[in-house]
Amino acid sequence: MKCNVLKLLALGFVMLLLASCGKTAQVSELNIVPEPVRLEQKSGVFTVKTLLKLRMENLSQNSQTFGYVKSSLRKLGFRPSFVSGNTQGDFLFELNKEYDGEIGDEGYVLDVTSDGITVRANTETGLFYGYQTFLQMLPDDVCRTAYSKVSIPACSIVDYPRFTWRGSHLDVCRHFFPMSQIKKHLDIMAAYKMNRFHWHLTEDQGWRLEISKYPLLTEVGAWRVDRNDEDWNYPRNPEPGEKATYGGFFSKEDVKEIVEYAAQRHIEVIPEIEFPGHCCAVLASYPELGCRDTQYCVAVADYWPPEAIMCAGNDKVQEFLRDVFDEVVEMFPFQYIHVGGDEAVKKHWETCPKCQARIKELQLNNEAELQSWLTAEIEKYLLEKGKRIIGWDEILEGFVTPSCTVMSWRGTEGGIAAARKGNDVIMTPVSPCYFDYRQADSLYQPQAIGKAFRFNPLSRVYQFNPTPVELNAEEQKHILGGQCNLWTEYIKDNEHLEYMLLPRLCAMSECLWSPLDRKSWERFQVKIEHHKDRIAAMGYNLCWGSFKPMVTTMPDAEGTRVSLAAEELGTVFHYTIDGSDPTLESPTYAEPLILKPGAMLKTLAEYRGQKREGVYSFSF
Repeated sequence: MKCNVLKLLALGFVMLLLASCGKTAQVSELNIVPEPVRLEQKSGVFTVKTLLKLRMENLSQNSQTFGYVKSSLRKLGFRPSFVSGNTQGDFLFELNKEYDGEIGDEGYVLDVTSDGITVRANTETGLFYGYQTFLQMLPDDVCRTAYSKVSIPACSIVDYPRFTWRGSHLDVCRHFFPMSQIKKHLDIMAAYKMNRFHWHLTEDQGWRLEISKYPLLTEVGAWRVDRNDEDWNYPRNPEPGEKATYGGFFSKEDVKEIVEYAAQRHIEVIPEIEFPGHCCAVLASYPELGCRDTQYCVAVADYWPPEAIMCAGNDKVQEFLRDVFDEVVEMFPFQYIHVGGDEAVKKHWETCPKCQARIKELQLNNEAELQSWLTAEIEKYLLEKGKRIIGWDEILEGFVTPSCTVMSWRGTEGGIAAARKGNDVIMTPVSPCYFDYRQADSLYQPQAIGKAFRFNPLSRVYQFNPTPVELNAEEQKHILGGQCNLWTEYIKDNEHLEYMLLPRLCAMSECLWSPLDRKSWERFQVKIEHHKDRIAAMGYNLCWGSFKPMVTTMPDAEGTRVSLAAEELGTVFHYTIDGSDPTLESPTYAEPLILKPGAMLKTLAEYRGQKREGVYSFSF
């Protein structure tokens, strides 16, 4: 007995000693992304210590959210313990007994006082998002620095999202990414309150999902000849007999693990199973599903036009799709399934006897309506299973059923047309929602899609508003939200993937969560500097910014009045006007310059004490 007491005393001493180790911090300013609906900072502080007492009200300590919170705190070096009854806790999570209509299903109320932290919500999702906000109150480097004490300012936050659909898309077909990277993607989504993971799983360049009834989809369709060392646009064609060695796929157990991992972070997973086009991998596996007696191979890289297409006149195609979706429905519990439908080149349908016979039999007007018919048939089948479909905006080119949700990517026009028809819409226009486009000047960025002058910098992403002004109030109700899309034609590894995603995901999160009147680019510029450090501390690669000056001009009596602005806060522009190249010792821009006709302005950016990018020249 005496020995046990001594052991307990020794253990207690060790815990106190450990709790006293580490740095201390005083947080003075809150930099929450996305910006909350209401945030009032008050006088006083609460000191978060290593030994942190958690208390639950109307929520089991065995709940999924509580499990996540405990695990998260431990990873950060805290030692959470559970207290009950009337014991005073440091951190109270409380599910409301009466529904709070203002905050809805995803909102929360967070209060910090000198006595502790309280998060209240109607649902576990709201509690989860309140916890994510708390994490952003801790020092930016908390993920890699042990803190024994952190004093955070007293405050009151009322917060809830503007849109229900806050999506992030990832293409794992053009290049394959492992389970660990999928989980990292979900982690950073959760940190910024994004809740829809659009998983692009089938494509010309690879089929990435196990389907038991059609094993060749992964035995053949998941692998292609390796051309990763060649230009994506101009690869060598596969040689006869050349072995397909590059690729991979996700087993049903993998999918189950990812879906559960996402659910723990209150993220729904939407699989995309593409048809009728972008199907080289399908036709390489099962050529009888095509219009022609042709042996396809899994595409090694980009090609245009993408002529591989399933035969809409062949009954076996519908049988194949029904069988595939039977298994997809079992793997993915969320109500939505994405069926693609984009860029379906119908050249072969025009000469296919089966397709032409189907058009005549159904009294359709053209091949676009044939695609619409095939989509509607599969949608009808999925509706019987309790699922709704999403399609890219090309599905509007024939006819579209009222229950289909349209994802508008070729600008906002498709979304506007769909909303006016009464269809639900997810806005994701190429500009600024495609994150496979560069974030800065092409001379200083890794390879990316699009021409050099096409890029989606952080400032442009932040301007995104999913609700077009062309729609009236009733039509705007059909806008579910928006998402960012990360296609991976030119992205071969994890570091490049993260670089293209971050920190633009932060800007997108604020566009989809925060009220319009709470958005401020100037305020976001301040916050994102903190979040860059936070993201880096979390172990992600990221783009530090675009350093080409944003130039505005106005006529002046003596020439041209030139103003420079930086996308990244803290950027200093050094400049010359005598034709020489500036250095870090050249004058710094502080106020608008008056330049005479024919003058040459050259700039060089300095950011965080380093030269960034190169010299930019501007003539006036």
